[in-house]
Amino acid sequence: MVSPLVAAARLQTRANAFRLASRSSRFYSTKPQSLKERLAELIPKEKENVKAIRTEYGAKALGQVTVDQLYGGMRGLPALIWDGSVLDANEGIRFRGKTIPECQDLLPKADGGAEPLPEALFWLLVTGEVPTAEQTKAISAEWAARAELPKFVEELIDRCPPTLHPMSQFSVAVTALNHDSAFAKAYQNGIPKAEYWGPIYEDCMDLIAKLPAIAGRIYRNVYGDGKLPAIDATKDYAWNLSHLLGFSDKEAFVELMRLYIVIHSDHEGGNVSAHTGKLVGSALSDPFLSYAAALDGLAGPLHGLANQEVLLWVMKMRSKVGENPSDQDIKDYIWSTLKSGQVVPGYGHAVLRKTDPRYMAQRAFALKHLPEDPLFKLVGQIYNIAPGILLEAGKAKNPWPNVDAHSGILLTYYGLDQMQFYTVLFGVSRAFGVAAQLIWDRALGAPLERPKSYSSEAIKKMFVGK
Repeated sequence: MVSPLVAAARLQTRANAFRLASRSSRFYSTKPQSLKERLAELIPKEKENVKAIRTEYGAKALGQVTVDQLYGGMRGLPALIWDGSVLDANEGIRFRGKTIPECQDLLPKADGGAEPLPEALFWLLVTGEVPTAEQTKAISAEWAARAELPKFVEELIDRCPPTLHPMSQFSVAVTALNHDSAFAKAYQNGIPKAEYWGPIYEDCMDLIAKLPAIAGRIYRNVYGDGKLPAIDATKDYAWNLSHLLGFSDKEAFVELMRLYIVIHSDHEGGNVSAHTGKLVGSALSDPFLSYAAALDGLAGPLHGLANQEVLLWVMKMRSKVGENPSDQDIKDYIWSTLKSGQVVPGYGHAVLRKTDPRYMAQRAFALKHLPEDPLFKLVGQIYNIAPGILLEAGKAKNPWPNVDAHSGILLTYYGLDQMQFYTVLFGVSRAFGVAAQLIWDRALGAPLERPKSYSSEAIKKMFVGK
């Protein structure tokens, strides 16, 4: 028979063990789940979801393809799966179902900051979920730890002549990162198809992490003394980008970068840069090669270069009409632009039929931080006048401003007035959406893209006499 003292001792031992286990359990449960861990949980569920959609709706038609769509650049042709964002003609962009104002409200922010952190937006793009502040900080720390460039890539950028366009330098550097691609090595070693997403994920995290160092090095080489500060592992992604560019002492500029990256991160899969990244990735090119190709598309004047075109046009207007123009001065200048056969840059959009919510987010930022800036006031005047003129002239189905109508003015205000560099910042941002989709394409086993093409003669033969 056990004595009362021994029994009491055993009970105490069990109680202590229970408390220890409880503390351990509580500690484990509060450890933030990593993005990769969460993604690994979501992939099997999403595979089943896609299977169910194809089983139930696979034979359904999304629309009729017309000859005009083939000749018109496939405008509006439903042909891609893109999970990160969907663009509604009247509502604007939604990131995983969330509008820009909702993202600004829901996504974690930096201590003392008001704009959402790009790290949180990437988590949302990948998982469809809003991360915690701890999970967001973990991404910041991971990207800072991955940010260092290989020495040969630094030397490659340094050897580029300053006369080479910053976007060309950017593309060269991203291409060169292919040297250390985890996916390229894994593929050569015969990795099973179901496991492709793992090394693709690692490459995408490396890609995004290293972009500020590439952008900063290009900027300092072309416009500065070539000397770069170190990444600060305690800071967030946009702060480090601003720091490498030489603007981290301006907290409002850092806030602008947080907003800028978020609103430029993704815009459906049909735009040139997003589609190019997806297309090249479908050939199982690694994320570095895929995104370098996307950057080459982004560099075009009909895509990422548009914000530079807007700023040039506004600057020319200001030199013509002065610092405090009347509304009639603005009207006359816009009409002169249209009558000369040119477009009003920054107005109209291929899909949108309302003012771009990304424009409105930047306008709200300007009203908060630089309401008296003369250039911002001029942009505001144009915003009030241009749509009416464009409607009267019949020049645009959507006469409202898009994202490019505002971004250059904000960057100029804070001293980043080197317009040729603007598309590089766009390139840093757009990697978020492209990378998120590349991860899911490989996780779900998306096939090689191979649409059917026809010659003009073949088109005529199809319909002649019918």
